Amino acid sequence: MNVAERLDEICNKLSSNQYVEPLTVRQFISWFNAERRGYMVAWHIRKALQLAKLVTVPDFDGVHIDAKIRFVMLEHPDVSAASGQPIQEDAQSVQVEIQQENIPPFIMGASADPAFRVGRLESANIKPLSVSPDCLLGEAVTLMLRHDYSQLPVMTNDRDVKGIISWESIGSRLALKKESVSTARECMKPHYEVQSTDSLFRVIAHIIEHSYVLVRGEDRTITGIITTSDLSLQFQQLSEPFLLLSEIENHVRLVIDGKFTAEELASAKDYADPERTIESVADLTLGEYIRLLENPVNWEKAGLTVDRKVFVRELDNVRRIRNDVMHFDPDGITNDDHKLLRYFLQFMHELREIAG
Repeated sequence: MNVAERLDEICNKLSSNQYVEPLTVRQFISWFNAERRGYMVAWHIRKALQLAKLVTVPDFDGVHIDAKIRFVMLEHPDVSAASGQPIQEDAQSVQVEIQQENIPPFIMGASADPAFRVGRLESANIKPLSVSPDCLLGEAVTLMLRHDYSQLPVMTNDRDVKGIISWESIGSRLALKKESVSTARECMKPHYEVQSTDSLFRVIAHIIEHSYVLVRGEDRTITGIITTSDLSLQFQQLSEPFLLLSEIENHVRLVIDGKFTAEELASAKDYADPERTIESVADLTLGEYIRLLENPVNWEKAGLTVDRKVFVRELDNVRRIRNDVMHFDPDGITNDDHKLLRYFLQFMHELREIAG
């Protein structure tokens, strides 16, 4: 069953009030043979949903890749509020009028939501361990030690947060209170929370200031907690590919530096950009390094002792990954691509060592 047939089946079930099982974003995008939500993947998915007159709730591109989504008919009265996306009825009607006048419609393909939402983070989708206000302090401390947590929310149910306890709040209460402290209620402080739909970059300062924020989902429950450690890990995952690619390109430049004339370097230039001047190896793109080195004569000049076809093929894989990275997909690159960059960089280090 292809994607269109799957979506049509879902649409028919919803039309007849049948239950449609929710699925994760990862499962959904796999229907499109995708592992990540790059901008082109998201565009194709939105087109398919539009044709099927469906939307996902929450929006598939605004939550963590392993978060659950459900399908809703586009005509559903609550679809705009539930999905966080306005229904483009006016825009659609205008487009119809334009087409009737035989004027080509404007082409749309940008992301419906350009912001990196808090809900995209994994930790924002893992319900935090919590304690009740009357939880014994010894139990709360044991849980914090056991799970290596710096804080625990104090809650009566999934929606009602009374406060938060931390090593700081516990230590200050024990040090300053004359009478004994026995429950979490006596050590808790006011908590800080953000919405899962908030832009991550708008709440970074709050995470840094308080060392954490609780995340409240669209159903008003607390869906997760984001700490400064989570923030550091997220930015490491997003930034490391940039650093790996930069170092790989530097190694490739060193491989060919001083071994070719300006004319030979210019011969590898992209044919679509004839006006660009090539004065040094730094002026070449990664694709142009590949074009230069896939020529057997140039390969001999580079003096590399490894197999040319294998090297060029792997370097082309690096180029492909670089294109994905530069489009800044918030899901990051796949684990396999991450490993490929690391291994290729290690390979380049070994070539340098062999070359002396």
